[in-house]
Amino acid sequence: MNFEEHAAKPLLAKCGIKVPESKLAHDPVEAGRAAEMIGPCVVKAQVPTGKRGKAGGIKLAASADEASSHAEKIIGMEIGGWPVEKVLIEAQTKIDRELYAAIVNDSATKGPMLLFSQMGGMDVEEAAEKDPNAMRRVPFSIIDGLTEEVAREAVAGLGLDAVEDQLVSTLVNLYKAYRALDAELLEINPLVITADNQVVALDCKLTVDDGAAPRQEAIVPLAAPEKRTELEAKAAAEGLKYIELGGSVGVIANGAGLTMTTMDVISHYGGQPANFLEVGGEAYTKAKTALSILLENPNIKSLLVNFCGAFARTDVMAEGVVSAWQELDPDIPIFFTIHGTGEDEAIALVKERLGVEPFDLMDDAVKAAVTAANERASV
Repeated sequence: MNFEEHAAKPLLAKCGIKVPESKLAHDPVEAGRAAEMIGPCVVKAQVPTGKRGKAGGIKLAASADEASSHAEKIIGMEIGGWPVEKVLIEAQTKIDRELYAAIVNDSATKGPMLLFSQMGGMDVEEAAEKDPNAMRRVPFSIIDGLTEEVAREAVAGLGLDAVEDQLVSTLVNLYKAYRALDAELLEINPLVITADNQVVALDCKLTVDDGAAPRQEAIVPLAAPEKRTELEAKAAAEGLKYIELGGSVGVIANGAGLTMTTMDVISHYGGQPANFLEVGGEAYTKAKTALSILLENPNIKSLLVNFCGAFARTDVMAEGVVSAWQELDPDIPIFFTIHGTGEDEAIALVKERLGVEPFDLMDDAVKAAVTAANERASV
């Protein structure tokens, strides 16, 4: 779940991080009224993507009329493929210095990591290109959390003595928010030092683990709507986890881990997966629906089916795929690898009704699917 700035910054404020006064506006009239109450302000497009300023989605306004005029131009824009439907009217801040701070998951240490840089206000990639040493990366214990000692070490020696205590408090509170919200990413860019030495978050990017939705019921309605293709929306309506990609090898597997592993093996053998589509959990009986949606993608040149049953029965899943295949009669080759509960029945079913011999090894099935897709793509 991704959260736009207007939804994310109040969550920071609840955890003790300073943010400017702001009001959300859905049209120029609302923007003007908000500016009358706030005074000199910034009109900021609200979309769940970056580079809003470069796209013309952030403008300074000295008056209510100017704020209304900016809002009229910004609302209706498209930034990063997202239509702008609202703006945040935020009090202007006198900036003395811009910093960057974030808490992320660190795959190397399997725990949280603090990122801190003096090069705030820039894209992280751009900052790294200008100075590879600009970003301080500080892994820390998920058991102990981000302590004041660790936070103080992260900002030491950067000439920030006048606001060091505030910065340390802000970073510690940032991690508290990260934990409380089940976040995958919590980023402030820029985190500014004002002319009167206050530490203020001028922006916030928040991504929350989808699996935490039952624990985060209060904030789920605040999340930005997902940007989906037509097929992704259709799959979501059926309760299927489907992501459309740009490759030519279609994939159906049961379980997210097995699906991702299958996709990695496809890439390893020189192919490109066309999708992520798993029929695990309660969706294991929906193989027919899943295949019908998947085959609407015209880029798919071959299909790989990888089933590994534990509690879910592979013969039930295979029945759905085989029935759909016979009904839809697609003009592409299909390859199976089947193991686990019900595998004997599933393999027999595939042989008898499709005349296809499932592969014993996943690697062999993947190689065959990649070769077939590449050959058909070159015709």
